[in-house]
Amino acid sequence: MAVLNVSLCSKLPPKPPLSSPNPHPSRQHLSLSGYPAPQVVKNHLVASRNVVLSVGDSVCKASLIALLSASLFVANPALAFKGGGPYGSEVTRGQDLSGKDFSGKTLIKQDFKTSILRQANFRGAKLLGASFFDADLTGADLSDADLRGVDFSLANVTKANLSNALLEGALATGNTSFKGSNITGADFTDVPLREDQREYLCRIADGINPTTGNPTRETLLCN
Repeated sequence: MAVLNVSLCSKLPPKPPLSSPNPHPSRQHLSLSGYPAPQVVKNHLVASRNVVLSVGDSVCKASLIALLSASLFVANPALAFKGGGPYGSEVTRGQDLSGKDFSGKTLIKQDFKTSILRQANFRGAKLLGASFFDADLTGADLSDADLRGVDFSLANVTKANLSNALLEGALATGNTSFKGSNITGADFTDVPLREDQREYLCRIADGINPTTGNPTRETLLCN
């Protein structure tokens, strides 16, 4: 598309020089027949052509600038997806952040969608409303973390440490898996879980959350 626009713009004819002023201002601009003299008609045509070329040149320049901006935006994913929250402008979405240390950080509404976070350290981090949609959290340390309202939809949270974590209102829909995770003292209040996932977690549930005082089994609605 950019090549086509450049080609079209390059084919615009050069602007002709402006016509010199009438050397005989006192001479009438009408021919004997009463119609405008040929030189006057020519001057009007040249002026009109200059206006059209000027407009066309402006449109071409605007199109090229827009295309260049769009191509830069698409070519560099970092310009499109920047992590939100207090982590600043560093990109945390769709990145390989395996083993990264986020312990104790305030990461409210941080965007970790589709990121690889194996063995990442989130111990004691504040992650309210953060998104781990379709992320890989295998072996991650989420102990003592504030995970209220976090989106774990389709996330792989296997073999993670969720001990004493607060997950109230978190989303765990779809194929979210907590298999092999440590959930001792975790609070799952109002977390929607598949029945098979709930049954699995109830078999390993134990402890009381130190923040809310709620027993893990009760928050999972275990029988």
